[in-house]
Amino acid sequence: MRGFLASSIGVACTVALVLPLSLASGAAAVAPRAPDVPGSTQSLPLAPIDETDPGRSLGPAAEQGLTRRDVRPFSLVGVVWDDVNAVLHGSVQVRTRAVGSGAWSGWQDVETHNDEHRADPGTRESEWGRVRGATAPLWVGASDGVEVRVSAEAAGPWPLPEGLSLELVDPGGDSVAAQAPPAGGEGAVGTGDDVTMSEEDVIPALSRAETEADAKAAGAIGALEASPYIGPRPRIITRKGWGADESLREPGFVYTNSVKVAFVHHTATGNSYTCAQAPSVLRSIYRYHVVSSGWRDFGYNFAVDKCGNIYEGRAGGVANPVLGAHTLGFNTDSTGIAVLGTYSLSTPPAAAVNAIAQLTAWKLGLYGIDPRGKSVLTSGGSGKYAKGKNVSFNTISGHRDAFFTECPGSLLYGKLGAARTSSAVLQGRS
Repeated sequence: MRGFLASSIGVACTVALVLPLSLASGAAAVAPRAPDVPGSTQSLPLAPIDETDPGRSLGPAAEQGLTRRDVRPFSLVGVVWDDVNAVLHGSVQVRTRAVGSGAWSGWQDVETHNDEHRADPGTRESEWGRVRGATAPLWVGASDGVEVRVSAEAAGPWPLPEGLSLELVDPGGDSVAAQAPPAGGEGAVGTGDDVTMSEEDVIPALSRAETEADAKAAGAIGALEASPYIGPRPRIITRKGWGADESLREPGFVYTNSVKVAFVHHTATGNSYTCAQAPSVLRSIYRYHVVSSGWRDFGYNFAVDKCGNIYEGRAGGVANPVLGAHTLGFNTDSTGIAVLGTYSLSTPPAAAVNAIAQLTAWKLGLYGIDPRGKSVLTSGGSGKYAKGKNVSFNTISGHRDAFFTECPGSLLYGKLGAARTSSAVLQGRS
């Protein structure tokens, strides 16, 4: 069936495939659900360093921060500022104190170039008054002390953006012990079933034959008649499964016409999480995107952890062409898949790469797309490509293909060729 789906925030609506609940779990309108233990966000305005540490002052336009201080428990940090179009030319470093340990971490870098992960220009989500500039968030585990310094580039003429504040996010839902940083830093890598959920929290996996039968029975995917290649539906943990507080996001859903390209990202949140902590990481990123950055929902359509677990991201139905806020200029007719972690210098686990292949074989297959092929998208304006320019992408692309960015990290980007091949095999292509 087809229908016109209106957004409650006024973004222009397009004709979209609307799949039944068996395929589009999460698309049905339900009452907002809050976790049993809700999360919270602390916003701490930053001050010029000369107000807090005269010995290190570089002037208010060059360095701001906070000295060590006690705070309520949190697990994820980021820095935001008033103007979403302002760029932070400089560095952000934090150090934190783990709950119950009294021990402070060393200085950790926060990725500052996060402006390419957001809604397309000209959409209400991109331009409404709540949207702010933001760094990438950094997962630090349960902490109750923090120190931060933000320094402008020494060689540059740019002042720091106005309205800088430190955002400390408590994901809620888990005990402090469950959120604590794992011994050894990286955490265990498992089988893809490491996150235990009840049946109602998971969209179950289907075989390829079951997936084809389910899709054809839906009567909503004409692409299967012309190109009968679709991968088996993988197991997907729903928003309910990872504890999304539906009262945070804007109500309603926004859809585009199709899914022609899957853009792969890394979240740049660091790799010091266990897969059992992944739901907490997701709740933290979600709260940072919506409460701190002012987006209407979680930015990515899907997330993958390092054990290969796949999660529903932005609400609207996992099989539907949901408009996300992941690849500036190219969110229309695409889907965004974010691997939790930072893969510029760390090799992504094979389980995560396999999950990308499984997810794209199914998701792209629903729209008749060959994972080894190319699709043309029209730029909404990205910095790398002018608005209105038609750009040919690999149907499984890295974020850097669409924007001047390191995302998804060089080592994950280097695995995308293998993911394309595996995805095509899963679709039954020779």
